Amino acid sequence: MSTKNLSAADFEQTIADNDIVLVDFWADWCGPCLMFAPVYEAASEKHPDLVFGKVDTEAERELSAAARIMSIPTLMVFREGILVFAQPGALPASALEELIVAVKAADMEAIRVEVAEQETVESSS
Repeated sequence: MSTKNLSAADFEQTIADNDIVLVDFWADWCGPCLMFAPVYEAASEKHPDLVFGKVDTEAERELSAAARIMSIPTLMVFREGILVFAQPGALPASALEELIVAVKAADMEAIRVEVAEQETVESSS
């Protein structure tokens, strides 16, 4: 499966409707973004069971702001609607593959407990 361009109109629905979604925030003037693009595209071909989305930060300024994108490229990974990874910088192919394997193997019950605990702490402060 190739990458899918995401916009504010379909971003949340894409994350809600799919088990694992990777999102690359990029811009066409960004050198590291352009270097990461073929790595990301190759991973999308290797993992057709995952959704690989791209958000053009220039075209989707409000979405990028809502996602708190400060540096590009930034890669976010969602599993079962939960943000499990967010990091700026272009990843080499081997690191992206390791990340995908780790996300697939993640204990989502433990992650849900951790998120619930974090929300409890944030709401009490």
